[in-house]
Amino acid sequence: MNLSTLRRSLLGLRHICLVLVASVLLSGCVDYQVGVNFDHANSGELVQHIKLGERFTSFGGDPIYEWLNSIEQRARQEGGKVRRLSKDEIIVTIPFNNSQELQKKFNTFFHPNTNSKAESVSELPKIESNMLLYQNNFLLLVRNRLIYDLDLRSLGLISSQGNVLANTGSILNLEFSLKAPWGARNIQKTENAPPVQRNKNQLLWKLNPGELNHIEAVYWLPSPMGIGTLLIILFVAAGFYLRYRFMPAPKIQFTSKTAATLGQ
Repeated sequence: MNLSTLRRSLLGLRHICLVLVASVLLSGCVDYQVGVNFDHANSGELVQHIKLGERFTSFGGDPIYEWLNSIEQRARQEGGKVRRLSKDEIIVTIPFNNSQELQKKFNTFFHPNTNSKAESVSELPKIESNMLLYQNNFLLLVRNRLIYDLDLRSLGLISSQGNVLANTGSILNLEFSLKAPWGARNIQKTENAPPVQRNKNQLLWKLNPGELNHIEAVYWLPSPMGIGTLLIILFVAAGFYLRYRFMPAPKIQFTSKTAATLGQ
């Protein structure tokens, strides 16, 4: 074995050891859960639950806490609330009144305007996130199609040659869930679709760190406009029915009043 071959072997062994050490020390360090919950017909909450392990925060340093603080600020800008369960765990709740508002708040929250305050967290990996919602109105019901693309390739463990060395799923536990009153149906169309689980009327996707994640789902919601129009039609129809079923026709009333006047 010549010197160059030995050097490459030692370099490869060092990379493997680095991955094994990182997996052991940082295993299960981050729990990040994002949920879209439709509690009522067309309104609900965007919920984020973030829990960081002590080893991760000690490894990440101040930028990690600055990142949590920036999440709190962005949540309040979108009219949300923040519960700080501990120094390393927060729950963010952002309300929305319809699907269009959900799409706007979701994308605005995950794509904040850069400013001087954000420079301190520039050391953290950049993540591309985008949600699209398409609606089709069927009188009383609205068909909603949710498309969510999340690029987590920046969270992979990268070697000096640019190759992903290990699956960071052992380090990061990332989940996205969708809850609708009548449930939702998963549409798996691409190889980038993460695995999904169903729990009653909720779908839960286990996101893959270090990879592209593509989610598509369809869910139905009642149409307030359609239901309101139907109620107005029923109210008018009931009024006509009661008017001509239990009261004499207007012509008969007019004839009776005329006959009474002539008799006097």
